[in-house]
Amino acid sequence: MRTRLALALGLLLAAGAAGHAADLDLALGNPSRATADPDKKTNYLDLKKHFALSYNNDTGTPNWVSWHLAKTDLGEAPRKSKFTTDAALPAGFHRVTHNDYTGSGFDRGHMCPHGDRAADKEMSYSTFLMTNIVPQSNENNSGAWNQLELYGRHLVETKGKELFIVAGPHGVGGEGREGAAKSLANGRVTVPKVTWKVIAVLDAGAGDPVKRVDAKTRLIAVVMPNDRTVPKNNWWKYRVSVKAVEELTGYTFFDKVPAAVIDPLKKVADGEYIPVLERERDRE
Repeated sequence: MRTRLALALGLLLAAGAAGHAADLDLALGNPSRATADPDKKTNYLDLKKHFALSYNNDTGTPNWVSWHLAKTDLGEAPRKSKFTTDAALPAGFHRVTHNDYTGSGFDRGHMCPHGDRAADKEMSYSTFLMTNIVPQSNENNSGAWNQLELYGRHLVETKGKELFIVAGPHGVGGEGREGAAKSLANGRVTVPKVTWKVIAVLDAGAGDPVKRVDAKTRLIAVVMPNDRTVPKNNWWKYRVSVKAVEELTGYTFFDKVPAAVIDPLKKVADGEYIPVLERERDRE
């Protein structure tokens, strides 16, 4: 059994070798210890070619999505016009559709954004799977959440960094253009109360990223309300410690890094000055 699982994982990782290095998407850890067991419907590990996720069949959303961002992942590939139902989910899983969000007042909000996978069309389109999407208020999705995405790409493009990112929803009940809601699609899709993201910022380079995390490594974490109060340009005001996100979600982030190294970093909220970005891209 272990041999078959190892072979399957190897094939999945090799699939990303031509472009994005898929083996890096979980390089620093698996936050909920998700497994690729179809019986684990609320914590199902789904290793995509360009990101990894834990899917929750009860909420119709990912628990979290994890991805590595390097300069080779960036580009100007187009967005897809319509989101795709994830037909790769195991039998017995509900498959959320593009139309499940139509008229809801909530955006189809990427966790791994297309802009982080814009090196080519195939990479960009891969992010438009509904298993990578949560209901986000437009003010959250196109406001501070988008600005943090832009800032991450800014670090990669101009500051020589690579990022290890995990993002997801938490709680029940948000507010969109049509008012407050707890769910969409007759209860099939949970509207989260907040969205969160944690980022490990490393200097771009070769070698095991676990061994390159040290006492000076920068960690960024945010928790943003999924309502209409989120302004456009102040994502940094939502910064919290990684430890705070762990306490909120029950997950353990970056657990492959030795505790003696990562635990002190998790306790401190990022306080680095955030400059005005020199340019912006379209909403993710």
